[in-house]
Amino acid sequence: MPDVYNWQLGRPMAYRFPEAHPEWQFAFVFNINRCLACQTCTMACKATWTFSEGQEHMWWNNVETKPYGGYPRGWDSKLLAMLEEANPGGQTWDVSRAGPDAPYGRYRGQTIFEAARARGGADEALGYLPADDEWAAPNVWEDTATGTKGRPGVYGKGAELPVHTPWFFYLQRLCNHCTYPACLAACPRNAIYKRNEDGIVLIDQSRCRGYRKCVEQCPYKKPMYRATTRVSEKCVGCYPRVEGTDPLTEGLPMETRCMAVCPGKIRMQGLVKIAKDGSWEEDPENPIYYLVKVAKVGLPLYPQFGDRAERLLHPAAVGAAGVPRADVRARGWTRRSRPTRRRRASSSRSSPCSGPPRRSSSSSGWRRARRCGRRSSTAASGRCTTTPRSATTATARRSFACRWSSPSTSGRGST
Repeated sequence: MPDVYNWQLGRPMAYRFPEAHPEWQFAFVFNINRCLACQTCTMACKATWTFSEGQEHMWWNNVETKPYGGYPRGWDSKLLAMLEEANPGGQTWDVSRAGPDAPYGRYRGQTIFEAARARGGADEALGYLPADDEWAAPNVWEDTATGTKGRPGVYGKGAELPVHTPWFFYLQRLCNHCTYPACLAACPRNAIYKRNEDGIVLIDQSRCRGYRKCVEQCPYKKPMYRATTRVSEKCVGCYPRVEGTDPLTEGLPMETRCMAVCPGKIRMQGLVKIAKDGSWEEDPENPIYYLVKVAKVGLPLYPQFGDRAERLLHPAAVGAAGVPRADVRARGWTRRSRPTRRRRASSSRSSPCSGPPRRSSSSSGWRRARRCGRRSSTAASGRCTTTPRSATTATARRSFACRWSSPSTSGRGST
């Protein structure tokens, strides 16, 4: 395995492929202190992408109660136990070595890629296939007060502010569109790829053969096998909306379905510019960059896994999400003012794209996206032409990152 640099770990790590990065990276920050667990995001995603036969168990977006809950059940606690078993007592952080290239210090333990290599065998990452019953019921018993086992009605010590022993929070989950995706490394068919224009991770269903290695080795269990088509599917990042090909907005890039419908407005998403070495280019005017790199209130989810997930959390998840506590800054959530909505600049030029797009995770969603993405076609050449999108300019990308919700489309419409 070649070595790649992971700034969340503060060190190089082993990965199947050498360094290669998109021009822009789709990233998002969640303020989990404000989440209502109303599941509006979950149902919006379900109604848009996974409503067909064979997709009944697919919840590309879900909200679960921590530390107890999870979908599939115990996805994180099981993998953390496997890492501990592979490297007993070694999963530690050296926070004294924190710096610009290592904001959380240096991770001394093993990632899921390094643990798999140390164990030997053909697997690229440490993982497991969840049992069928673990997919059966999302959120089952998560918010049920059960009390002490064998002592019904006795709930133990209560909680008082500012110090409290019992605690929980809601964790919003979707595909993290990682910089070093375990699913991509695991696929023996090389059917999984990252888009160069935004870093969104997709599955080419024409190449997938349903081996389920992506399901087994993704630490977050977000690729899901569909028995009716015998291929795997996953969150597509609502890429028609992100790239501005959704006809609802006439070419204006917009939030994904789960982000746009959130009643609490806890989600901020956008695109960050990626340097050649894989780091985020400095751009304090980009709210995503500001929250993560300047204010330092956006923290990664389970950075010890090593995939460099491009979703970050408000510090309420510190400790439970594996971020070293010594790096926590006592700062509040920073919400920047929303700029005025920019319209797409008109252009008479058109650029060709060869043939149909590669199929993404959902066959029904792919057909819909293909219809939405075509503006005109040239029958003689068999090639299609699309009007240039404002997402190709830095100004439009920053505007997209700044919007908390689309004023004209929040809560309605679909890709």
